[in-house]
Amino acid sequence: MTITEQTRRGPSSGHRRTWWRAHSELGVSALLAAVGVLVVVDTLTESGGGTGSDPIGPRPIALVLGSALLVLAALLTVDILRGGHGEAESGEDIDLDTRTDLRTVGTLAGVLVATAGLIPVAGWPIAGTVLFAGATYALGSRAFPRDLLIAAAVSLGTWGLFDAALGVDLPGGPLMGVFG
Repeated sequence: MTITEQTRRGPSSGHRRTWWRAHSELGVSALLAAVGVLVVVDTLTESGGGTGSDPIGPRPIALVLGSALLVLAALLTVDILRGGHGEAESGEDIDLDTRTDLRTVGTLAGVLVATAGLIPVAGWPIAGTVLFAGATYALGSRAFPRDLLIAAAVSLGTWGLFDAALGVDLPGGPLMGVFG
C-alpha cells in the first residue's frame, strides 16, 4: 500500500487501537462525566424542594457535586490528552501476575445483592449483619461465632447511629418493635 492510499483510507485500525490503549484513562473520565451529567440532570428535573424548616433543600449540594464531577472529568481529559498517565501499581505487597480470585469477587457480589434484597424485607439490622458477616467470610475469616457477633454489633450500632444521631430512618424490619 502506498502512502497516498494510506492517506486516503485514514489511520489504520491498528493505529486506532494503539491510540485507545495509550489513552485508556479516558474511560475513567467518561465515567466521571456520565455520573456528573446524571446527577445534574436528575437534580434539575426533580420537583422536590425544601421543607418549611429548610426552604432550599438538598438541590444546591447535588448541583455542586454534579458540577464538580463534570469539571474533574474535563480536567482529567485535558491531562490525558496532553500525555498525563496514572502511575502504575508498584505491587509492593501484591503479586501483579496473580489472576483475580473470581470466587471471592463472586461471593462479595452475592453478599451485596442479598443485602439489597434483604433490607426492605428484614430491615437494616438483619441485612447489615448478613453484609458484614458475609464479607468477612468471603475475605477468608472462618471465626463464625465471633464474626457474627461483631457483624450484629456493627449493624445495630450503625442503625442506632443513623436513627438516633442523624435522624435517618433505616428500615428496622422485625426488630422495629423491639428497639424503636
